[in-house]
Amino acid sequence: MEYLDFELPIKELEDQLDKCTLIGQESDVDVSNTCKQIEKKLEETKKSIYKNLSAWQRVQLSRHPSRPYTMDYIKALSDGTFLELFGDRSFKDDKAMVGGLAKIGDQSFMIVGQQKGFNTKTRQYRNFGMANPEGYRKALRLMRMAEKFGIPVITLVDTPGAYPGLEAEERGQGEAIARNIFEMVRLKTPVITVIVGEGASGGALGIGVGDKVFMLENTWYSVISPESCSSILWRSWEFKEQAAEALKLTSFDMKKQKLIDDIIPEPLGGAHYDRETTFESVKKFILKAHKELKDLSTEELIEKRMDKYSKMGEFKE
Repeated sequence: MEYLDFELPIKELEDQLDKCTLIGQESDVDVSNTCKQIEKKLEETKKSIYKNLSAWQRVQLSRHPSRPYTMDYIKALSDGTFLELFGDRSFKDDKAMVGGLAKIGDQSFMIVGQQKGFNTKTRQYRNFGMANPEGYRKALRLMRMAEKFGIPVITLVDTPGAYPGLEAEERGQGEAIARNIFEMVRLKTPVITVIVGEGASGGALGIGVGDKVFMLENTWYSVISPESCSSILWRSWEFKEQAAEALKLTSFDMKKQKLIDDIIPEPLGGAHYDRETTFESVKKFILKAHKELKDLSTEELIEKRMDKYSKMGEFKE
């Protein structure tokens, strides 16, 4: 297990507990009371740390290397029924954007999402979860296919942003994202969006327009990352913590601003501490949302979706 800087007190107590357990196993000394005291202190420390996380600490948790990625969610939700589909039928297949058909329970879904890598080799292969224009065009192709056959769409967002390279701009990165947003607003099938990690900039918005939008508890959703915001405003990354607070990017901020529909709770410590519980929570929210949307007519679905997004940003002085 890798520990973040604010989790070091937990690491120290877990090391102490391991040593205490080892002494009890290798000697005749009764250390059961000592171990219980350490366990109690460990639980209290965890609750104290994770119940009072700052915005920047939640950003760090969303990037934790042990955190489940899109393919982990797809495999867990679909019970091995996932059939991956490839290519945008124009340029090539983008490995940073994955998608295909799957069954969750008795219902078929088209699942689309950004996939990061879990080591150096796979991160390069997946371009660190940063999709090119062909990735967004592939996503749109799959969503239109789902629309054609009346299959609801699930999008799983986890990206530090769309790929900002020169070749991506030459192939129309901005147009591809704008086209996706435009088409998703009027898609004639239910769309359920879940932010499972980072939700940065247009890279997230390119597959983030949904009838229901959920965020896992320790994720973030913003027009810009805290580091980039800090570098623009203060000409340095040193103020990323202040930027994270100012951006109001956490799931709780987003819910308060009515920009998402609900927050999916995570186990104490984050999704990586108990993957199965996290997968089950995500599944429950998806199926509940689908139950609410499935009986709406196409006209009602599109009207509600357009109304939902047209109301965003309204305020009273």
